[in-house]
Amino acid sequence: MTEKSSSLSLTRFAWLSIGAAVATILIKAIAWKLTGSVGLLSDAIESTINLAAAVMALAMLTIAARPPDESHMYGHGKAEYFSSAVEGVLIFVAALGIAYTALERLLNPQPLEQLGIGLAVSLAATVINFVVSRILFTAGKKYRSITLEADSHHLMTDVWTSVAVLGGVAAVGLTGWLWLDSVVAIAVALNITLTAWQLLRRSVEGLMDASLPPAELQSIEAVLETYRQRGVGFHALLTRQGAARRFISVHVLVPGATTVHDAHHLAEEIEADLRRAILDSVVITHLEPSDDENSLHDIPLDRKP
Repeated sequence: MTEKSSSLSLTRFAWLSIGAAVATILIKAIAWKLTGSVGLLSDAIESTINLAAAVMALAMLTIAARPPDESHMYGHGKAEYFSSAVEGVLIFVAALGIAYTALERLLNPQPLEQLGIGLAVSLAATVINFVVSRILFTAGKKYRSITLEADSHHLMTDVWTSVAVLGGVAAVGLTGWLWLDSVVAIAVALNITLTAWQLLRRSVEGLMDASLPPAELQSIEAVLETYRQRGVGFHALLTRQGAARRFISVHVLVPGATTVHDAHHLAEEIEADLRRAILDSVVITHLEPSDDENSLHDIPLDRKP
């Protein structure tokens, strides 16, 4: 699949997320109007955040799909981290709004109405979010998109939030304890605050050029080990991730008598194997003679002049 067709696919998933957010906002708002439940209201508020996040995801995926240019020679992939960071902030704001509304209702409880119809309507919105979340999660893993993964996790949080709210409203109907509705809403606020923190932390790590995860580092080591068995050495391995892109650089140590022609072909072979092991990776190798002590002087990232 070409870069252009891949980006179009990701944009399509973002539009799917937007459509689902609009639908669930309308459905949950109807459920809240029917019942007067502050729990269902908190659920509807969170869905408005889903819509804002989905719009942000669409914008950042569009930017991330742009090809490299003179100002951004490594591409625009890191734009995805801004999407997940903004989504984390929006979720946190929603949590504050939910907690405030729930505390107010806890101090001034009001009876709930038409619980049966309200619960059925809200359940329909929950099913929509679950299905869309699974679609986005699969696409995020396939295309290595942190934006789609973040949106997927957010929607699944919304699903579990809705399940908790539905349980709280049902409990109010069975017990008549109106305070349960507010308590569940407060629990929802605490839960999505945790989600916001996790998204923000992951976004910051990406913007700070975090190393590749352990599983991918093991895949790199497996490739290098096959060449070590052929007498090739390596040092100064550096990795970082930029959303879907992976960047790998390593120094390749070969015998000093190796011709430039043979060493170049070896480097090309190593780079090709690493690209196959780590998809969407940019691999840069640097050839050095293994029998020259100067080869050991350039291992640190920050080198002296």
